Amino acid sequence: MNEFIKNEYERLVKYYESAGGNTKALLSKDYASMVINGNKVLAKNSTKEIIIEAEKIEDGVYAHIRIKKGYKSKNPVHLCFGMLPREGRQYIRTEIFAEEESEVKFIAHCIFPNAVKVEHIMDSNVKVGKGAKVEYEEVHFHGKEGGVKVIPKTRAIVGEGGMYNSTFVIKSGRAGFVDIDYEVRLGEYAKSMLLTKIYATGNDLIKANESVILEGAHSSGVIKTRMALRDKAKSEVIGKTIGLGAYSRGHVDCTEIIMDDAEAIASPVVMANNPKAKVTHEAAIGSVDKKQLLTLMARGLTEEEAIDVIVGGLLK
Repeated sequence: MNEFIKNEYERLVKYYESAGGNTKALLSKDYASMVINGNKVLAKNSTKEIIIEAEKIEDGVYAHIRIKKGYKSKNPVHLCFGMLPREGRQYIRTEIFAEEESEVKFIAHCIFPNAVKVEHIMDSNVKVGKGAKVEYEEVHFHGKEGGVKVIPKTRAIVGEGGMYNSTFVIKSGRAGFVDIDYEVRLGEYAKSMLLTKIYATGNDLIKANESVILEGAHSSGVIKTRMALRDKAKSEVIGKTIGLGAYSRGHVDCTEIIMDDAEAIASPVVMANNPKAKVTHEAAIGSVDKKQLLTLMARGLTEEEAIDVIVGGLLK
């Protein structure tokens, strides 16, 4: 590692640690890991059973991650994607392949502390083999300016008896502009849950278009969205579940809290072309619960503190 890359790596890892990242895992040979700042791979580590390959492409980074057949990882794969400058564009294309009967969890920290005009694009293809299980947890840490565009796209195919769960969370800072585009196709007896949790303020704009297609018999999927919006923030959420396989089960669950001049649109879509499939939905948009607010304020909290507690409970 040359001196320039080393300095860049150390700067990013400091932010990563302050954001709750496991720096010991990044430094350990027992963990598969990768660190990318902008469009540069600063570090990566494969293990015997989890192979990570990454290369620079014309407009970003291409990464391929393979989990070998039958391997059940006790340690999560740690990924750190960051952009430390105030302006710039980060494009990351990933291919994840979990071979038959393998199990793995990914923990990805996306860090944009200084963003004024930053674009972060993730384009992911995920293949989950027969009986394999993949969990992907993506946690974002943004700055106070709201100057980041986050555009994640995922296409996942889950084989017979497999599982793919995805969590997307913006944990601190302004959300900025977020445009989520996820689609999961499930084989026979396969399962999936897509969970999104965002707190939007200022003039943040959140778009989420998430689909679970229940192609296989006895497949099941849940799309769960939790959002809180205040000031002039806006959200447009589409959760779609399509029942194609016999005895498939799907559910869309969207709850949003709006405050001040915020606006929210929730469009749960349920479709089926198999009479033995069952797909359901529920959506709720409303203000902060007055009874909860008054109860918390009676216990000594200010109105702002009480709202933070209620929002925190929704996004927990």
